[in-house]
Amino acid sequence: MARIVIGIGTSHSPQVSTGPESWHLHAERDYANPVLDMDALQRTAPAGIATQLAPSVYQAKHDACQAAIARLSQALHEAAPDVVVIVGDDQRELFRDECLPAFAVYTGSELYDVPPAPETVVPSHRPALWSRHQGVRESYPLMPAFASHIVGSLVHDGFDVATASKQYEGRSLGHAYTFVRLRLMGETIIPIVPVFINTYFPPNQPTPARCFAFGAALRKSLESWDANVRIALVASGGLSHFVIDEQLDDDVLYGIRHKRSDVLVSLPEEKLNSGSSEIRNWIVVAGALEDFSIGESAYTPAYRTPSGTGCGMAFVRWDPLSLPVA
Repeated sequence: MARIVIGIGTSHSPQVSTGPESWHLHAERDYANPVLDMDALQRTAPAGIATQLAPSVYQAKHDACQAAIARLSQALHEAAPDVVVIVGDDQRELFRDECLPAFAVYTGSELYDVPPAPETVVPSHRPALWSRHQGVRESYPLMPAFASHIVGSLVHDGFDVATASKQYEGRSLGHAYTFVRLRLMGETIIPIVPVFINTYFPPNQPTPARCFAFGAALRKSLESWDANVRIALVASGGLSHFVIDEQLDDDVLYGIRHKRSDVLVSLPEEKLNSGSSEIRNWIVVAGALEDFSIGESAYTPAYRTPSGTGCGMAFVRWDPLSLPVA
């Protein structure tokens, strides 16, 4: 029978794949963002934030994040999964504006990473392009029969899940998924099943409670597949950004580490917006792996301006308490 052999949660912000000497590019993007009132944010920023902005601190935090990603990558390969089910969000990358489902699974037989022309990418993202796209169009191996089974099981359990089976011209698989391929898989390409959560765009963002319940149903759908398949389940994105909220991040990680579903399902929806909305992906995987143990848990609040902008970088590994003999 199919079984989950490892769970992973990873931040995928371009900042995590940008050398600290270029973090100022992300800061410049923050100051140019009309949604962020940088002056107001600076008045309420954490005390002593200036100490977080020294080059040596940037370097130490960058190094910590790279080490955590390397550990997760090694653990993924040691688990030897046959398929990686990636729970992520699409930021109008694969999906078009007129169709943004709350929950969806890609069931097609072909899917590609289509790299953009570098000159079309905002300057702050260019140093991290290597973590989002190959230099050339790349085909991703899929498991469409398994993906279709997942959808059928989820619908049977009360979730109205959309399916996507066609990649439109000019569209690419989003960075929530390509990051996992490029930074966790590396040279060893493993088939994927992309699971999409609409974390970003109202009005149909699922609530934390709905995400947790979806995770439990997703677990059931994966393990009901009648095949001897080893599965890795990955949450991609988060935690808080573009304004770091350490209390929110602490609550998320506390809920995961201590198996406190009550904490996760009651996270304030008004805080799950913009990049912080990707915490929903983590709630899904936490709901699926509630009985797993936590084998790795690392957190780095990577501030980049006196206004407290940046990204709460988190990296978690879930381990099954036991695995059946193959």
